[in-house]
Amino acid sequence: MTCRDLKINIERLMGRLRELGAIGALPGGGCCRLALSDGDRRGRDLVSGWMRDLGLEVSVDRIGNVVGLRPGRENGAPVMIGSHIDTVATGGIYDGCLGVLAGLEVIETLNDAGIVTAHPLAVAFFTNEEGARFAPDMMGSAVHQGALGLDTALAVTGIDGTTVGDDLRRIGYDGSTETGDFRARAFVEMHVEQGPVLDVEGTRIGVVEGVQGISWSEFTLNGVANHAGTTPMNMRCDAGVVAARIAIKARDIATAMGGDQVATVGVIDLAPNLVNVVPQRAQMTVDLRNTDEALLKLAEARLFDFARDAAASEGVELKRRTLARFEPVVFASGMVDLIETTARGQGVSTRRMPSGAGHDAQMFAPNCPTAMIFVPSRDGISHNIKEFTEPGHIRAGADVLLHVVLEKASN
Repeated sequence: MTCRDLKINIERLMGRLRELGAIGALPGGGCCRLALSDGDRRGRDLVSGWMRDLGLEVSVDRIGNVVGLRPGRENGAPVMIGSHIDTVATGGIYDGCLGVLAGLEVIETLNDAGIVTAHPLAVAFFTNEEGARFAPDMMGSAVHQGALGLDTALAVTGIDGTTVGDDLRRIGYDGSTETGDFRARAFVEMHVEQGPVLDVEGTRIGVVEGVQGISWSEFTLNGVANHAGTTPMNMRCDAGVVAARIAIKARDIATAMGGDQVATVGVIDLAPNLVNVVPQRAQMTVDLRNTDEALLKLAEARLFDFARDAAASEGVELKRRTLARFEPVVFASGMVDLIETTARGQGVSTRRMPSGAGHDAQMFAPNCPTAMIFVPSRDGISHNIKEFTEPGHIRAGADVLLHVVLEKASN
């Protein structure tokens, strides 16, 4: 068998996906493995064990990123495959995990064929990609690539009051490898699309050209609690109504701008949260995204100005905090072209497209040639226990990944 004929073992890859998915499994499917939870620890132990079984040299850095290294004939920076294994609270078994386990399948396929690449290979999973428990998302890869300070990340307090540093120590993944100066020869991430485009079009491979810019903001509104029946409407300082106005405005801004602009209000908490009391306090989040940095800034400015004026008109105090802010990322054209030509050479249909979600790959893009491979998500569903990608699509994506990695590690 020549390198050109190499294929991954889909049964082996699916078996690992199911075994990892059983950790934190939810009724009806999917799983919950929030970053640095006990479930995350068990998942890390399992995947790290698989890395060692494949002969990889495993290291853990100070933010808990785990890297398995396979030596090449030459020393130097590795071609890296990576993603994450943490999930949202009601996640599927594919999001992130597929990219890591497809990387392990690439390694095992090469091992079985007795192929040693010229350059080293590495498979990695990064801490807290989802940002569901600790903000910002893509935390581990950001620290790994020097975009976020280690001390800043370790001090982040999560939704349950614990810090990243404390939980890393608690689960035993506060590693010793330094962060911030690692550079790969190239970085490739395979991922489920998490959207409907490939599934609707019947396309097998998404050739990802870049990642949307992301702006996460938290608004805290402080008004005056008062009796719902005795307080005239023109004498209220209602934090809840200001939150509602901001939520509607975010939607209106995205609709009016059109194009790639999207807006989501994912959290609204009211206090005292009683049926007959005017809300004294409201806390909410707004997620804005666009592939164009100038347009993303425009959406932010429109929303922030509106929020300030809406709060002032109601006599409510407004505080705004940035939870995460990433500029749009454009992937290396040579890497994008390689993925496309590799897929077409295997007789697989392709579509060039942006990513609407953030991914670890965007942290590598400023520092090395980087790109992503998307495979379809059935009905466009992700961050949901019904998330599903057909094994045939997974096989196609992993075969493309295998040959892209071989090409980059050989030249």
